[in-house]
Amino acid sequence: MIAELPSERAEPVFTHTSWADDRASSYERLEFLGDSVLELAVAHALFRRYPKYSEGRLAKIRSHVVSRASCAEVAHELHLSARLAEQASGLPPEELERLKQNRNVLAALLEAALAALFLEHGFEAIEGAVIAAFSGRIEYALTSHVDHKTELQEALARAGRQVSYSVLEVEGPPHERHFRCAATVDGEQAGAGEGRSKKEAEQEAAREAFERLGLETALG
Repeated sequence: MIAELPSERAEPVFTHTSWADDRASSYERLEFLGDSVLELAVAHALFRRYPKYSEGRLAKIRSHVVSRASCAEVAHELHLSARLAEQASGLPPEELERLKQNRNVLAALLEAALAALFLEHGFEAIEGAVIAAFSGRIEYALTSHVDHKTELQEALARAGRQVSYSVLEVEGPPHERHFRCAATVDGEQAGAGEGRSKKEAEQEAAREAFERLGLETALG
């Protein structure tokens, strides 16, 4: 969708302050708007997909997904720095390379592009594409960024309860193990998970237990 933006929409997206006529004609104003567009799209997606998650848990996931590092990663995947280079032909090569590798610049480009798309097409028309572009970041936040074991332990501790973990099954040769683990609460299996390591399987078991027990984080 970004490649199809009309030139009058696309030009400010890829105009850095260093060669803009004034700051208002650079991507900074669009970046301001795009930040809100992204937050709304991600918040809406998380709210729909995870009806049992508390406000605190949703906020923690959203915070990671919309971070500067996350936006820069998506900008890199979408090759936005190449578009920036096209409009920066007068810059010295070393300065251009510095801008292309700058995480803050990449994140700003991404947010500015989202704002331009929003202004051109409206929120509903672009929401699906925004979430598709950030699907990998959402998945990472859900599976890697959140420490489900700690989250479960802290939530149970507030109610004077404890959790223990056990290995249910181990399959595969030594170099390619597959584990299945259980999280037990009050003597009953509350969750089960699988993974390529015991730690990964326990994290998945904790995540399932947290959801099945209807617990909330300290922020929830």
